[in-house]
Amino acid sequence: MFPAHRTAEWRHDYANLALGGGNLLILLLGFKLQSGIGWKITFALIGLTSFWAWYANLKRHRTVADTPTSRIASAPQGYIELVGRGQQPPGDGLVSPINGLPCLWYRYRIERKSGDSWEYVESGISHDTFGISDGSGLVLVDPEGAEILTSRKQVTSAGGYRKTEWTLIEGETIYVIGEHVTLGGPNAVLDKKADLATLLTEWKQDKSTLLARFDADRDGEISLEEWERARQAASDEVDRAHLDIRLKDGIHLMRKPAHGRPFLVANREVNALVRHFRLWSWLHLSLMLAALLGLTLIGRAG
Repeated sequence: MFPAHRTAEWRHDYANLALGGGNLLILLLGFKLQSGIGWKITFALIGLTSFWAWYANLKRHRTVADTPTSRIASAPQGYIELVGRGQQPPGDGLVSPINGLPCLWYRYRIERKSGDSWEYVESGISHDTFGISDGSGLVLVDPEGAEILTSRKQVTSAGGYRKTEWTLIEGETIYVIGEHVTLGGPNAVLDKKADLATLLTEWKQDKSTLLARFDADRDGEISLEEWERARQAASDEVDRAHLDIRLKDGIHLMRKPAHGRPFLVANREVNALVRHFRLWSWLHLSLMLAALLGLTLIGRAG
């Protein structure tokens, strides 16, 4: 397992890690072993990692290429694709911790110089919800669990430290594919039975107020008849609350989908994203085929 501070970076940079550092280390292992079985293990591991990375990129390529772009105002519930301009939600705006840049989202990593290498010191990622607008409406994006691709990367080195920061900023094109849900509004899913039980429990806990409202004969107790009137009053209150919720505009939200479907956020146009995943899938496929060829040649030589 990866350390906790590495998991987010692995999720975002899996392709580069698998293609670059991972396979390079495996090749170095092969050179170090300098044996037939060593090279078989090396090519097998490269083939497996390349197959995994090829499949992951191919899955994302097909998902992005095959999913039509919806308009926010008419977007259906469920798994959809949206493209719009990044927008800060009302309230205090998010500021990146390294460069102090107003942004929608950030991720950062701090490393310390140690000889010829860099040691991990600290990393972090924002979890604030942000908006995107396409002119027809506004949708909020919950970045929790998203694979975020951004071309905005800033690296600063000073005093033996290297600080790297990735951001999404307001006003730029934002692509998102994930689960679209509307919270509240006409389509709100409400449970009257559960809400009624919760309200009656609250009333029971405040006995003095309950008696003041429903103890008609002032005997200090709630009779069955008085309790039925209390239940009816609670039912009417829940109905009014549910009606208020349905009369208000719902909050449109994009979030991580279930069942392992990709949840992607990027500051790129759809076509650029399709090309990105197609290129990586072809590169990983080439590595996988090269590894299989290596295994074949080693097998024949043995």
